[in-house]
Amino acid sequence: MEVTGKIIQLLDLLTGESKNGEWKKQDFIVETGSQYPKKVCISVWGDKIDQFNLKEGEDVTVSINLESREFNNRWYTDVRAWKVEKKADAPEDSDSFLPDEVQGFGEPEPDDLPF
Repeated sequence: MEVTGKIIQLLDLLTGESKNGEWKKQDFIVETGSQYPKKVCISVWGDKIDQFNLKEGEDVTVSINLESREFNNRWYTDVRAWKVEKKADAPEDSDSFLPDEVQGFGEPEPDDLPF
C-alpha cells in the first residue's frame, strides 16, 4: 500500500534495548492531500530512519505494510514504512515550462512538417 501526502510532524526518536539488541523507532505524521485530508501515523524502524532522512513539510509517497497483533484481548495495528519517495521540489520560476513564444523570447519556429 502507499500513502501520499505532506509530512506535518516528526515525533521524537525512541530507542531501547531488547533481547535482540538495541532498537530505534521514529513515528511521523503524513496528511493526505485529498478533498477530505486524513492524518496517518507511520513508523520507521532501525537504519531506515537515517536512510529516509525525513523532514517536516516534505511531500512524500510512503510504501507501507500494515500489521495487527493482539495483546490482553486488545488489538494494536502498526503502519510501517519500508520505502519513502520524496517529491522533487517545484521550481520557483514556473514560467520556465512555457514555450518560448509564450514567454516572449521570440517568434515560434515555422512548422515545416509535411503533415
